[in-house]
Amino acid sequence: MVLAQRLQSSWLRIVAHVASLTPLALLVWDSLQDRLTADPIREVTLRTGRYALILLTSSLACTPVYGLLRRIEVKRLQGIRRQVMLVRRPLGLYAFLYAGLHLLTFVGLDYGFALGLVVEEIRGKRFIQIGLAAFLSLVPLAITSTRGWRKRLGTRWKRLHRLVYLSALFAVLHFVWLVKADLRRPLTYGAVVVLLLVARVPWIGKRDKENPSPASHAEPPL
Repeated sequence: MVLAQRLQSSWLRIVAHVASLTPLALLVWDSLQDRLTADPIREVTLRTGRYALILLTSSLACTPVYGLLRRIEVKRLQGIRRQVMLVRRPLGLYAFLYAGLHLLTFVGLDYGFALGLVVEEIRGKRFIQIGLAAFLSLVPLAITSTRGWRKRLGTRWKRLHRLVYLSALFAVLHFVWLVKADLRRPLTYGAVVVLLLVARVPWIGKRDKENPSPASHAEPPL
């Protein structure tokens, strides 16, 4: 009975963890099975970058979804509403994990940690510059994602974590400049991020004035 209640109250978090780790498991499996195409480094780079962007976008979607569910007065949705906010931080941290693997693949596998070559490559290619900016902007968000940091920073914490949208826009621009030719997929991500940003604005003032739910205190956005 207790186990069933716990599963019922946290099933969305379990799904979020499994869904976030599955791509990494598949990547490792494909690597062990030598199924990473003729250019494995490129394949790893593309996959980790794609997963990072998907998870970051999913994390950004939690607040608008929470706001939408808050307006729908259906009892069954109340538990889901709380869980939506509880998965926001794990999704953001998994996005940071994949972004870190994306960067590590570029620096380590592609250039063998030859920092001189890496710096030269960064200077010469704007898509790498904006990608690095996206990753670096996520670093302070990941570091300060704990409840302790939220308490220390107070109101500054919210302002800092709104930078996650800038990180997402940088990541989309990185994708656009990388692809160059078929822009349909990166522009789709861009449209989703902009839509989420627009959807997020009305909730900022309201949530600051209203009494926040326990869930909003429990999990930072990243």
